[in-house]
Amino acid sequence: MPIVKAYAAESADQPLGPFQLSRREPGPRDVVIDIQFCGVCHSDLHQARNEWGNSTFPMVPGHEIVGRVIAIGADVTSHTPGDPVGVGCFVDSCRACEACAGGEEQFCPTCSFSYNGVEADRVTPTHGGYSTQIVVDERYVLKVPANLPLDAAAPLLCAGITTYSPLRQWGIKAGDKVGVVGLGGLGHMGVKFAAAMGAEVTVFSTSDRKKADAERLGAHHFVNSTVDGAFDALQGAFDFILNTVSANVDLNQYLALLKRDKAMVLVGVPSEPAPVSAFALVMGRKRLTGSLIGGIRETQEMLDFCGQHNIVSDIERIPMQAINEAYERMLKGDVRYRFVIDLASLA
Repeated sequence: MPIVKAYAAESADQPLGPFQLSRREPGPRDVVIDIQFCGVCHSDLHQARNEWGNSTFPMVPGHEIVGRVIAIGADVTSHTPGDPVGVGCFVDSCRACEACAGGEEQFCPTCSFSYNGVEADRVTPTHGGYSTQIVVDERYVLKVPANLPLDAAAPLLCAGITTYSPLRQWGIKAGDKVGVVGLGGLGHMGVKFAAAMGAEVTVFSTSDRKKADAERLGAHHFVNSTVDGAFDALQGAFDFILNTVSANVDLNQYLALLKRDKAMVLVGVPSEPAPVSAFALVMGRKRLTGSLIGGIRETQEMLDFCGQHNIVSDIERIPMQAINEAYERMLKGDVRYRFVIDLASLA
């Protein structure tokens, strides 16, 4: 079994450090990927510190994985050595349930997440992209358009699909008025996608220092949500609101901004439940719903859309050895807008 270099959390109260792990021998349908870059998602920090209470250790995080194919199994038909490819939040699923049949593998009851999970054998732990190599069944390996820089494409495998999927599911089109709550790792991708779809985009942020970035990313309007009366003229103005923040906000205040029969979708996960008034929903038949990444088919669609529109994430590239500092900076919002690890730093 190949031994590869990695960084791992040995326990919830220890910083990540150097680690070696064994990847499985590739089978006939497997693709061996030389990982070149891996994005840093806030969920990596949650899991490494067991903040969701479901972590197993040692843990190698990372589910925004890009690199190049270096070997394939005898029966692989969709990838060849040298191809730029990506692996997202999961590496296998049962392939037989209703979710898998519908191309929504992320909802499979036995979905194998890229780390802090188990392989299809339900025994072998999965380890993620904070490592130099990974072996994945070809069905779960995505093609990265050749015109996209791999480092800036890495966050598309989570931040990208997390924001693209709800926009597509709710049929956002040219001329729609779309609000994006929060301008962070998720929010900046939501702005780029909505603008590329032709929507009129408004960013809601708690800081005026994000205004110039919002406009650069494609937003047409900017609202500082902390200013008294900021929402007064926007009641019933929006066709769709994408709420990307993981902090508690007044959901009722935002629901009031929707037109009749329109929706606000949550993709951020606050630590505490938020109160929702029934009146905020029934007066106007509003929808409040959520969305979780996307299936393989939709993720490939998203990557192809990015290739057509030259969309990638705004990133700060870091060596693997800087990951603990990056976690602390991420907690402070000190990144514009996604850290990406250069795995060449482990060579």
